[in-house]
Amino acid sequence: MSDRLAVRKTYKLYLGGAFPRSESGRTYEVTDAKGHFLANAARASRKDARDAVVAARGAVATWSGATAYNRGQVLYRVAEVMEGRAAQIAEEVAAGEGLSATRARAAVDAAIDRWVWYAGWTDKLAAVLGSSNPVAGPYFGFSLPEPTGVVAVLAPQRSSLLGLVSVLGPVLAGGNTAVVVTSKERPLPAVTLGEVLATSDVPGGVVNLLTGDAAEIGPWLAEHADVDGIDLAGASGPLAMELERSAAGTVKRVLRAPAEEPDWTADPGLARMTPFLETKSVWHPMGW
Repeated sequence: MSDRLAVRKTYKLYLGGAFPRSESGRTYEVTDAKGHFLANAARASRKDARDAVVAARGAVATWSGATAYNRGQVLYRVAEVMEGRAAQIAEEVAAGEGLSATRARAAVDAAIDRWVWYAGWTDKLAAVLGSSNPVAGPYFGFSLPEPTGVVAVLAPQRSSLLGLVSVLGPVLAGGNTAVVVTSKERPLPAVTLGEVLATSDVPGGVVNLLTGDAAEIGPWLAEHADVDGIDLAGASGPLAMELERSAAGTVKRVLRAPAEEPDWTADPGLARMTPFLETKSVWHPMGW
């Protein structure tokens, strides 16, 4: 029998492509579905949220300026790396959500497939959502989808991976950058996803992950003037109403919270991509 001590994993935030602890030094205990201790996770502070927004804003030009085809390649690379770590992620999903090994692996496979699905949409959005407009003059009129900018995402609380991918994927596919508040009780798959992003080709700052309490972090993001949109998928009824009111002060785009957490296995369609896209109309003179 080996007397070697286990190397316990340290779960940190993911900000600007790095893995810092919370500047506040706070942590909280994460337990499995039966209440058994799993890990200590960082409890993000207001300063961490501000740092995440700064990192996301700094990455907007790089990510939105990349070609749609290139963004699709990068997102597909994330799916490739997730596939290689599927067994580990499935263990975290099983522990946090109380699923059998088979059901947890099915959830991970669905999350990977969902990621590939969004990767495939990056260079098709302009064709589906854009248009050539009829004009009366010697010029062309085009309407094209453009990213909103920095989007805050409150991840679903129960579906720790598939739900997270279902709300993060559409934000990235459209060319936005993201500040994500993970599931409070089930954050471990999200932190591992951060490790996947860091070892893929996603530029630092495109995705920033904050572990902690959405009720604490959400208001700071909702009122932050440099956040352009917010997805309230993981907010409860009273909290969602509070965040909508706070977001109105800076005229954010708001994707409202569902009445109850949906079945994330359902076909996502385009419903989560379009809220964080803006239509830009341009005129171009005709050549002769």
